[in-house]
Amino acid sequence: MENSTVSMDIISMEGLKVSPEFSVSAFVLLLLIYIFIMVSNVGLVVLITMERSLHQPMYLLFCNMSVNDAFGATTVIPRLLSNVFTPITERYIHYIDCVAQAFCSHFHAGVSHAVLMIMAFDRYVAICSPLRYAAIMTSRTVVKLSVSAWTAAFISVAILLGLTIRLTRCRRVIVNPFCDNASLFKLSCQNLLINNIYGLGSAVVILGSSLGSVTLTYLRIAVVCLSGKNKVLNSRAVQTCATHLAVYLIMLVASFTPMIIHRRPEWADSGKVASVMFHIVPPVLNPIIYGLQCKELRQKIVRVFIKNKSFHK
Repeated sequence: MENSTVSMDIISMEGLKVSPEFSVSAFVLLLLIYIFIMVSNVGLVVLITMERSLHQPMYLLFCNMSVNDAFGATTVIPRLLSNVFTPITERYIHYIDCVAQAFCSHFHAGVSHAVLMIMAFDRYVAICSPLRYAAIMTSRTVVKLSVSAWTAAFISVAILLGLTIRLTRCRRVIVNPFCDNASLFKLSCQNLLINNIYGLGSAVVILGSSLGSVTLTYLRIAVVCLSGKNKVLNSRAVQTCATHLAVYLIMLVASFTPMIIHRRPEWADSGKVASVMFHIVPPVLNPIIYGLQCKELRQKIVRVFIKNKSFHK
C-alpha cells in the first residue's frame, strides 16, 4: 500500500516530442530564448528602478509586466530544457512540484490580464483626461492597483488549485509539456463538475472582463483621438495605444489557442506547442515593443549602451 501511494505521487509527463536529431537545436533555441527573456525583462526593471526620471505610472506598470513575464518564462522553460534530452518514458515530476508549476502558470496568466487592464486604464486617463492624469494616476494609486491585480490573481488561482488538490488520483500520466489545472484534475476519476464549473467560470470572468474593459477603453480613446484637433498629439496617442493593443491581442491569442486546442484530442501536439508559446511569445515581444515604442526608454537604453561601450574602451 505504501509503495502504491508513493507511485501515485510521481507523475509521468509526456511533454514535447522532439526527435533525437533535433534535440540539440531545440535545446539551444529554447536556451537562447530564455536568456533573452530574462536579460531583456530584468534589464528593463533594473533600468526603470535606477532611473528616477522613469518613476512614472506607465513605467511602473512596465515593471509589473516584465517581472511577471520573467516569472512566467521561468515557470515553464527550465523544465522543458531539462526534458529535451530525456526520453519521454523517463520524464517524471513529483505531484507537489506539478501543483506548484500549475499554480505559477495560471498565476502568471491571471496577472498578465490584470496588468494589461490597468495599463489600458492608464492610457485612457492620460488621453481622455490629461489635466487630471497626475491627480488620478499617482504612484500610490499604481501601487494599489498592482497589488490588487497580483492579489486577485493569487486568490483566484489558489481556489482553482485547491479544488483540484482535494481530488483523489487514479491516473498518473500528463500529456502536456507542463502542468496545468486541467491536466491535474484529469488525473482523478471523481466527479469533476465543481472543478469544471469554477474553472470555466473563472476563465470567463477573467477573459471577459479583460476583453470587455480593454475594448471599451480603446474605443473611447479612438473616439477622443478622432474628434480631437491636435493632429500631432492624436498621432502620438494612436501610436501608443496601438502598441498596447498589439501586446494585448498577442497575449489574448496566446491565451485562447491552448484552451481551444486542449479540447480537441486530435490536435494534441499542436496544443502542446501553443501552450508553450503563451509563456514564450509575450515575454519575448513585450520588452521589444515597449522598449522601441517609448522614447524615454529608448534614450536611456542608448545612453547605457554608450556608457558601457566607452567604459570597455
